[in-house]
Amino acid sequence: MRVLVLVLVVAAAVSVSGRAQDYEDNDFAEFEVFDEEEEVMEDDDDQGSEEPSPRDENDEFSHFHDEEEFIGFDSERPQGARMPKTQEEPKITIANVPLHLRSNWDSFYLEMLMIAGLVVYFINFIVGKSKNQKLANAWFTSHKNLLEQNFALVGDDGKQVPESGGLQKESENVYTLWCSGRTNMEGMLVELKFIKRQDMIGVVSQLIRPSSDQLLVKVHLDEMDSFVFALATKKTAARLSKEMTDISTFCPEKKSADKFGFGSQYVLMNELGEVASTVLGDPKVTAVLNKFSGMVDFLHFSDQYSGPKQPEDTQPTKLPEVRRALVFGFNFPGRGNPSLEAIESMRPLLQLVFHGKAKAEKNRSRVEEAFLKATHAARAEMAQAKREERKRMEREKMLEVSTVVGGMHGGMVCILLSYRSILQ
Repeated sequence: MRVLVLVLVVAAAVSVSGRAQDYEDNDFAEFEVFDEEEEVMEDDDDQGSEEPSPRDENDEFSHFHDEEEFIGFDSERPQGARMPKTQEEPKITIANVPLHLRSNWDSFYLEMLMIAGLVVYFINFIVGKSKNQKLANAWFTSHKNLLEQNFALVGDDGKQVPESGGLQKESENVYTLWCSGRTNMEGMLVELKFIKRQDMIGVVSQLIRPSSDQLLVKVHLDEMDSFVFALATKKTAARLSKEMTDISTFCPEKKSADKFGFGSQYVLMNELGEVASTVLGDPKVTAVLNKFSGMVDFLHFSDQYSGPKQPEDTQPTKLPEVRRALVFGFNFPGRGNPSLEAIESMRPLLQLVFHGKAKAEKNRSRVEEAFLKATHAARAEMAQAKREERKRMEREKMLEVSTVVGGMHGGMVCILLSYRSILQ
């Protein structure tokens, strides 16, 4: 392209220089042009100065006899005679050519553009759909063993007798997986949210603003301590504080996570300061977050989880239903173009979910053991008091029985004495 522009500039410069040289060789060329123009103007004046031929104004039919007006007019023909009809009027024949049989394909450029656009759209739909399905199957295959080790039922489809036992397709880019059958928890919902690769608009927006495929894990607990905690990237933290009811209500303040060794990319939102030290003080949690910092999007633990906020134009009549939940958000590696091999590296992230659940169970069992040890003496005293109370009640019953028996014996003696006196 640059060479073509350079050639055009050189050609224009050569033509301009050639014209300038012609004018320099002939010094009087400029004046000759003006002289020729003046001569032409004089000729026009001479032609315009000719006077029209005189015409008899009284003869209104004199123009019919003008030979210059009618070429080939026979002036000697008597007036009123008709000209013999020597030739017939030509007939114009128009060929009936249908519009769809045009030989020029340039007339159909709009149709060709529309057909090409439809073909590209359908090809992109098929390719994007198949790629999302391959990614979902690859993730499920690499994590199936880990899920089966922690849950009795993997892939519950909601039926009385599970049929599929795998991922449920919600749309062309959203897949879900429900796991259940573990103590102290209702279940776990896994949601795979891929980029809309099947949509041409989504592909174009991905080129303008790249995004990543996401893995959302939501654990529903039966019991949980009362606190709200969230750790997220800056962009995600702004979105969570704006959309989530529990975070905006209980954790309005955002803090930096530098003191926990996560750098400035994460923002901390917690209701209680002790919770952050307990959760982020675990060496395993810290190691996973530092190693997979680009893949961990957010952590959200709450006993008041109610989902996104209600629209502002609606007036709720009652408080939203809350649940105890642990929500994890992870990004697929590859920044919108993950490979099947890179999905295998996401196993430690799912293990982090189970580690948090196991740690919570261990903490609860440890607290229960400490409570039992602390209350052992009190429970022993209560048992001793119950035993003494039982013995006392037994003694009282024995005294009552002996009293009744003694009364009955005295009555019999009196009856015998009275009967004996009567006989005497």
